[in-house]
Amino acid sequence: MFDRELALRRAACLFWRHGFSGTSTRMLVASLGISNSSLYAAFGTKADLFDEAVRTYALRYSAIYERAVGETTLERVIERVLIDSVYEFGRVEEGHPGCLTSSAAMADTSATFDVRGYVADLQRFDEDRLRARIERAVIEGDAAPTTDPTVLTGLVQTVWQGLSARSDLGAGREELLAVAHLGLELIGRTCLTEVPR
Repeated sequence: MFDRELALRRAACLFWRHGFSGTSTRMLVASLGISNSSLYAAFGTKADLFDEAVRTYALRYSAIYERAVGETTLERVIERVLIDSVYEFGRVEEGHPGCLTSSAAMADTSATFDVRGYVADLQRFDEDRLRARIERAVIEGDAAPTTDPTVLTGLVQTVWQGLSARSDLGAGREELLAVAHLGLELIGRTCLTEVPR
């Protein structure tokens, strides 16, 4: 029986490793274990398959933000964004070599333009969600009153992007977690130290 989710994971891994242009239909057919006609029947063109794979994974990253902003403290919000993302980037059991939405595969051809726009919009939405949650934390006294929500959001997003890029370059989970924890510690010192514990 055809497992669409498994097929998307396998296709995504090929796109991660070889880029859109470097992933041939022959490679996809071999990895997914289906015929050419079945591939086209299930996903349409190679560009359609790439689009669906990227959108599927982008929503997984976005779900991390959705869960994180529901946490009761700002410290936990930021922790979940960074730590949960590290675990998502490093799903080695699924063959992940990093973060698909920030990989070079996203920019190697004009055929990926639409999905790149989708991912950028989704990331802006997640950033807006995080900034709104930080603003609330400042109002509620869960963050230092001197905290600038826009600047702190930019810092968290920059750390997130850095973790994503380093995962693409092959950094292991332990290294990424160490970086994330240091980032959390520094953020805590500058934005949370004035908050009564």
